[in-house]
Amino acid sequence: MLSTGALRAHLLAARLAGPVATSREVSLRSYRLFAARDPRVMLGLDPERCWEEPDLLRLMAAKCGVSDDPADVSGHDVIDPERTLAALDAFAERLSHAAVRRAPVLLGTGHPHRLLGFYAELADALSAAGCPVLTPAQGRCIDITTRFGVRTYNLDYVRGVAMVREPGVRASGGGAGAHTHSPLPVRVALESAAEGCGRLPELVVGDHGWVCGAGQLGIEAIGLADTDDPALFVGEAEGRVSVAVPLDDAVRSASYRPLTRYVLNRARLSQ
Repeated sequence: MLSTGALRAHLLAARLAGPVATSREVSLRSYRLFAARDPRVMLGLDPERCWEEPDLLRLMAAKCGVSDDPADVSGHDVIDPERTLAALDAFAERLSHAAVRRAPVLLGTGHPHRLLGFYAELADALSAAGCPVLTPAQGRCIDITTRFGVRTYNLDYVRGVAMVREPGVRASGGGAGAHTHSPLPVRVALESAAEGCGRLPELVVGDHGWVCGAGQLGIEAIGLADTDDPALFVGEAEGRVSVAVPLDDAVRSASYRPLTRYVLNRARLSQ
């Protein structure tokens, strides 16, 4: 079993926590856009309260460990590894509760190139524990607004994990997919699940719009978030997101494997 100390060292060595690749400028820009309710950073969340930039900076300092000094405007952002570890423990606890109930689950990612393996291992373990891993709306077309205009994507599943692909793009080893922040994929998946067998997930696991979109609709959601993703932490603060784990969500995919082992052990789901 991977110890807490060993995982803390890995988080820092892989730059999943500590000084991360996400720049302070990018994070602060996201907070400004969120305060203005720009849909590009809301990720499907409709906050109950008005979140101004100073509020968001204080929240992100509390949740992630970033600097709360508004005069700190450049350089690498920082994530406190202790906050990451505490959130991973809470994340594992929610997985454990789902496994005990054999609850239906839905997993999806907007970072398939980086995080597919992490979620796929969780899907395998939950399935082995008796949880139905849902795959609604397979192949459904979804029109998503991007910086290049509206583009059509296909909803697909790899090892039980949802993602979107550009039409005509062949999967490379089953893992190629598009990066997206949109909540539309989870909305389409949930609508299809409700219309089909009527079986909705009791837990959604993922990132970006998968978490916020599900949480906004009242479904328990847990996931990973970087310092430039304030929506998940606002959702957690307002009770729509159960757990938001602060870490860099765009490092090498292999760097997430120790997190998988840690979470599965903590959730008592190791195979």
